[in-house]
Amino acid sequence: MLNKDKLVAIIVTIAFSLFFTLKSYAAEPLVSVDWLKNNLSNEKLIVLDIRNKIDGGSKDAFEANHIPTAVYSNYLEDGWRTTIDGIVGKLPPLKDLEVLIGGLGIGNDSHVIVVPGGVSSTDFGSAARVYWTFKVLGHNEVSILDGGYAAWLGKLPTQIETGAVNPKAEIFKADFQPKHLATTEDVVNALANNESILVDARPLEQFLGKSKSGKALAAGTIPGSFNLQQQTLIEGDTTFFLDSAVLAQLVKEAGIESKEGEIVFCNTGHWATVPWFALSEILGHENVKNYDGSMVEWTADPARPLENNT
Repeated sequence: MLNKDKLVAIIVTIAFSLFFTLKSYAAEPLVSVDWLKNNLSNEKLIVLDIRNKIDGGSKDAFEANHIPTAVYSNYLEDGWRTTIDGIVGKLPPLKDLEVLIGGLGIGNDSHVIVVPGGVSSTDFGSAARVYWTFKVLGHNEVSILDGGYAAWLGKLPTQIETGAVNPKAEIFKADFQPKHLATTEDVVNALANNESILVDARPLEQFLGKSKSGKALAAGTIPGSFNLQQQTLIEGDTTFFLDSAVLAQLVKEAGIESKEGEIVFCNTGHWATVPWFALSEILGHENVKNYDGSMVEWTADPARPLENNT
């Protein structure tokens, strides 16, 4: 039978062990290659590789080489976005997303690490859009691999797996969180009541109305919007996110002084998730929403106002 001192010593040892295990596992919105390598053995961790045409990836590329334990879903082809009433890029019905996510072996107790290709800000947008989708579904245990798959290959080129992966399906239940999603009605109310800061994530030429996406019916921006260009938030031709201090300076230079109530938009709600991620997840602004219909939905009604600075 253990004496009191030995029993206390054992309890303390277990407590310290649990503390450091939890400390090593605690994940931020962005995780590094080293963090992921050190936590791959955690059974609650799901590495979700979403490489697609944007980054030159595909299911074949995944099967040729991928991060050990990873599962695959093509961001552009597997139903992460949908078309509703002719508007592309919309959030799919919750039931459809539950089936998609559960089929990837992701349950409500999983911690998902989203892995983009690692080649551009638009590529990071794929990961940010999937990350945002999980947040809308009430699933907060989600992170993005900083630098994406290119960063993993650059640091750990021999630590890869090959072949197809067929995950065992899990039950995933959504808990819809409208605080992350802006509707056209929200934007109309923001204009009428000056309740939210509108942030246009598109390149300057589109913000000024000098050019437009082929999917939008008219050029220009939503009146009173600030321009926080998504491509300025990423390091060059990578998916490494800028340091928080640099991000804060860029936000300030864009004229965004509020730290609460932004609505971010682009053309189809893809690019917009990059500054959404910066404002909400890195800088900690409150009540930041992504307008998934964005300019395609806004310009579908010619009565809605536009601002041009051509």
